Amino acid sequence: MSDRSAPATKQQHAARRRVFQDLGYEVIPFKKTESEVLAHVPSDVRLTVTASPAKGQDATVDLAVALAGHGYRVAPHLSAQQVRDRVHLADVVAACREAGIADVFVVGGDRTDTPTQFTDALALLRALHELDHGFTGIGIGGHPEGHPAVSDEVLLQALVDKAALATSITTQIVFDPRVITAWARRLADRGVSLPVHVGVPGAVSRTKLVRVSAGLGLGQSAKFLSKQQNMFWRFFTPGGYNPDKLVKALSPSVEQRDSLIDGFHVFTFNDLGPTEAWRRRHLDRIA
Repeated sequence: MSDRSAPATKQQHAARRRVFQDLGYEVIPFKKTESEVLAHVPSDVRLTVTASPAKGQDATVDLAVALAGHGYRVAPHLSAQQVRDRVHLADVVAACREAGIADVFVVGGDRTDTPTQFTDALALLRALHELDHGFTGIGIGGHPEGHPAVSDEVLLQALVDKAALATSITTQIVFDPRVITAWARRLADRGVSLPVHVGVPGAVSRTKLVRVSAGLGLGQSAKFLSKQQNMFWRFFTPGGYNPDKLVKALSPSVEQRDSLIDGFHVFTFNDLGPTEAWRRRHLDRIA
């Protein structure tokens, strides 16, 4: 018999409230992103700024600096495919330090026409640690559902190598809580103890997803969605996608001492108004 109607315990309420209070939002550095953040996102919500191949690394840092100036805790993505060399990296670090930015997120990134000294995220992480960077938080990405071009073992070993130089892991978008929990156990078995933030789409409309994906610098929408077949079907089949199910299913894991799962990271696709309204509705219900 289903227990969906069973009332949540006080502990479950507390876990869900912490989850929604601690959500982080990822934004894309478009022209109106700064004003949209100010209009819709409270300053106590953590932000990351993605590194768009179409805009370049400096656009990401410029937006992060601007948002930090408004009082947000913000982490720019540093892309191995966009940071040109060690001099450029030192300039980025200096700009972040001057703005009081304490966190960054290091990714391999999609290939661009920009010549770079860094072959992957691990190479960029190593170069970053050779500098007096001053960052207290360094995030890296994880792929619980794998990658079509790389074996699971190669991906896992790469993550283990990067974890030694990082402080947290944020996953790519995942829809199945069983995949996440199994992957987190594999990480723990390999000696990784970093907190994991599970990546979920926010309250994003289907039409917005198509429009924004074309502006990510990844070519036409079909090219982006072809890389994310699971996302495609979840969004475009009847009924679409709702983040509630995954967040509810994994919220108890956030409170488990032996679990690496520490919270959620919301890919907003810059649909900030609906995403924040969704977060507020849950906080009001739990209060």
